[in-house]
Amino acid sequence: MNNPEETSDSFLPDFCGARTVFVVVLLAELLAVLLTLAQLPFHRQHMVELAMYSLFIQWAALSCIAILCIFRRHLNTLKGYQVGVISYLITQVTTLIVTELAWWVQHEWAVRDYFGHGMFALRIMGISAIVWALALRYFYVQFQLRQQVVAEAESRFQALQARIKPHFLFNCMNTIASLIRREPAAAEQVVEDLADLFRVSLQDVRGQTTLEEELDLCRRYLRIEQLRLGERLEVDWRLDGLPQQAALPPLTLQPLLENAIYHGIERLPAGGRISVHGEAARGCLQIHIENPLPEQEPGTQGHRGNRLAQDNVAQRLNAYFEKPGLLTAGQEDGRYHVIVTIPYEHEDTDSR
Repeated sequence: MNNPEETSDSFLPDFCGARTVFVVVLLAELLAVLLTLAQLPFHRQHMVELAMYSLFIQWAALSCIAILCIFRRHLNTLKGYQVGVISYLITQVTTLIVTELAWWVQHEWAVRDYFGHGMFALRIMGISAIVWALALRYFYVQFQLRQQVVAEAESRFQALQARIKPHFLFNCMNTIASLIRREPAAAEQVVEDLADLFRVSLQDVRGQTTLEEELDLCRRYLRIEQLRLGERLEVDWRLDGLPQQAALPPLTLQPLLENAIYHGIERLPAGGRISVHGEAARGCLQIHIENPLPEQEPGTQGHRGNRLAQDNVAQRLNAYFEKPGLLTAGQEDGRYHVIVTIPYEHEDTDSR
């Protein structure tokens, strides 16, 4: 998961992470195979050659990422081009040291293949220079793509913020005006709930919230709508047992409930019931939101603009967790069903 508070110009991945180490080991082994194949036709000891290449390249690659892992904090304080230059120099110096050690440890193998110390070091450093230059370029391009996705997600969230305010503000004002004289306590509660809604909608788009806070916001929103719609709105909550401290982007569930009311409940003369239930599976939580649809619009959930909030939520979930397909939606038997998946790998999700 992304850490929203971590800001850095470094385009390097987390070399301390298991995923990066696995990828480097895999690519190093592929390079060993490639170098072995480049010596066709094979001689009888080609498997020995592959083993020696693998040992040496893995040793060099793992040494490089270990040093980059150690200096990660320092590299993250530098500018983009400085990160590239310094990390490149680190990899070349580390490879040179490993090359010298390999020469003295496995002198016979090095002499047989490269006819001398100088040629051995020159060939290894040439390969290292090309491979690490390509690797750093790849990391930089991937970093730029991630930044673009995050920027698009933030712009979508800001569009969602702009949509929330006028969408039901006038309805809230009318509700408050109708309650001031006959139920002043209820009017005061609506004002407090509305203030909380706007506080969240105006916070930093790169922030995060917990499932407990998001559900509290959803209940405040539905409390306001319940006063306006009365008996036309029913909500069935089934969220017992979910870990309340699971992290997610703010305004993940509330816009989906707003969709359910605006494009579902409001358009039904008799209203209907919104079902909100959740379940904990291995490594994730799933929140299901269902609402009835108007019969006169069997293929849609209201107006064409009903997907704005849904698409915004999907984009922000994808950017926040760096995983696609965390929001799915569909229509079945006259009801609209949205599933939000929240990655959460704590132990308690497996035991529930």
